[in-house]
Amino acid sequence: MDVLSEVLKVVKLQGAMFYNGEFSSPWSLCSPASHTVAPYLAPGAGHVIIYHLLTEGHASARLLDGERIALDAGDLVIFPHGDSHIIENGLPTKTVDLAKELARLVAHGLKLARFGGGGEVTKFICGFMACDPRLSQVFLSGLPPVFKVSIRNTASGRWLENSIRFSVNEADASRAGGEAVLAKLSEVLFVETLRAYIADLPAHQTGWLAGARDAEVGKALALMHRNPAHPWTIASLAKEAGVSRSVLAERFRLYLNQAPMAYLTRWRLQLGAQMLASTSYSVAQIASEVGYESEAAFNRAFKREFTIPPARFRSRSRSDGREAITSRKSSDAM
Repeated sequence: MDVLSEVLKVVKLQGAMFYNGEFSSPWSLCSPASHTVAPYLAPGAGHVIIYHLLTEGHASARLLDGERIALDAGDLVIFPHGDSHIIENGLPTKTVDLAKELARLVAHGLKLARFGGGGEVTKFICGFMACDPRLSQVFLSGLPPVFKVSIRNTASGRWLENSIRFSVNEADASRAGGEAVLAKLSEVLFVETLRAYIADLPAHQTGWLAGARDAEVGKALALMHRNPAHPWTIASLAKEAGVSRSVLAERFRLYLNQAPMAYLTRWRLQLGAQMLASTSYSVAQIASEVGYESEAAFNRAFKREFTIPPARFRSRSRSDGREAITSRKSSDAM
């Protein structure tokens, strides 16, 4: 079983490409934090993950207070937690703040944008993934603020890069279905990047991603994510994973620093919170959907996790959503 696939089915990533650049050195761009970018790229999205794929030339990327990461053609650099960052090449005299250019950049679409001082050329394509911050935290928590993966190391990666470059170049032709193709390619690119990152983790690494790679822990995680409402016990999970209860508990604590049933409880409540915010199901229906035998039991567990009861959580979530929409409309009118 593939636990990452099981999680991504629920998280429901929504991706897109939004920028196609050809820059000549020296140049320097500062990309704002994702909460600033999200209203322009994916209104209503809880979290936006930004990435840049270099298709030609060289560049470097860094967090505002971080070390430079050298980038070569074929490298994809990703900022999973949405931190503000700088991508550049050469020794520019000024860094362009893209926070002031977002509306124009989004309106420009994927038409090739040129910028820079006339030196070495770097080409890159920028994309994003929108996802539910609560559910995606499961795998995002195991990722650093920034990392890179070379997608040219495998045949599938090279095929994916070529497909993206072709589709972006075709975007100006306004061919039917082009946006849908780019959205799917963006999602595949992100998943391939996660798979490559997991495969390259050191043997001693802990955390959710490392646990997902472990045969026994990964199988137990996949079972819980595939059917969270099932009345799992440590005994039934261990039997399915092919190990003893003590071994499963020990390995779970090694990788995730918690017991299997505690993990399952938290995931059920995260699912319940997402359903409260996004559906019109009654609290009783949601309780049943996520594996609670009674609404009262769900209410008690939910309040322990989120400090407020489900009904109040739903009301607050919808109020926050309306405020975000109003804020976006106000900024567009300015």
